[in-house]
Amino acid sequence: MSAKETDLANLMWSEKYRPKKLAEVVNQKEIIKGISNMIKSPDIPHMLFSGPAGVGKTTTALCIAMELLGEEWKKNTLELNASDERGIKMVRERVKEFAASIKLAGDKEFGTPKIIILDEADEMTSEAQTALRRIIEDSARTTRFIIICNYLSQIIEPIQSRCVVFRFTRLPREDVIDYLKMICEKEKVKFEEKALAQIYDATGGDMRHSINIMQAAAGMGSVSSANVIAAMGLSGRARVNEVLKLALSGKFNEARAKLLELTQVYGMSETDFMKYANQEAYEMKIEKPDEFAAIMAEYDYRLAAGAHPDIQLSALLAQLGKLGAKKQ
Repeated sequence: MSAKETDLANLMWSEKYRPKKLAEVVNQKEIIKGISNMIKSPDIPHMLFSGPAGVGKTTTALCIAMELLGEEWKKNTLELNASDERGIKMVRERVKEFAASIKLAGDKEFGTPKIIILDEADEMTSEAQTALRRIIEDSARTTRFIIICNYLSQIIEPIQSRCVVFRFTRLPREDVIDYLKMICEKEKVKFEEKALAQIYDATGGDMRHSINIMQAAAGMGSVSSANVIAAMGLSGRARVNEVLKLALSGKFNEARAKLLELTQVYGMSETDFMKYANQEAYEMKIEKPDEFAAIMAEYDYRLAAGAHPDIQLSALLAQLGKLGAKKQ
């Protein structure tokens, strides 16, 4: 890693304080114990990590690579984000090329397999996953895959059957708050216990998101309750609340304009919009929560199935307008 890259990583606390060893990973004790025993074996299996965002899946995969491959881990590890490159072309070209490259070296020279970390694999098309299955088989002698996803049900059965599956769980409140305290102490930042609890409530145990909000609050002087609220507003959730209120009051054009500002100017993904909208709606204690839940489920499914995000989110706002009109 160059000096410039190192400086950039240190600027972001989520990277600066990312664990470097399996033993340092927060919580997930049973999983870490199982993996630690597994990587001592000469024949390491492929692995599949599933679970919510920000609970240590990618960090654990990187720790495995560091512990197995030592100082050469970067050269012998390929990390890809499947949500950026969903198609079969990426699998066939980048993964296959990397998996095949080790065959240039003799077996006697290379005892430990290369590692391919495929993040957000549940965003891959079924065709790309089918191609990946063949590559996993063909490169088994020289390469090990660590496949990471949020939803295990989105991974085809043939891939699941070729991997040891680990299901990561949400991080408990006390573990997240303790880790945030540790960062504050090392960075010499003043903090309030109440503010750290607010961060946990806002993120639901997503460690990466928690650290980012805390760093934004610390940039305002201290991790106080007021600064945390301001930082969460900057993260977009407050703006989602505004979009919801406009939609439910029947102001479709205004709601859509705010939505487009969120997605196109601030870069919020449709997945984050749906997540924040769901959280905000229940905190607003809207009427007819059962009908709201049915509408959200329908549009969440449409987005997951690959429908056009802008069209579907606009249609969602229209449906919320109808829902709001019913109570009047």
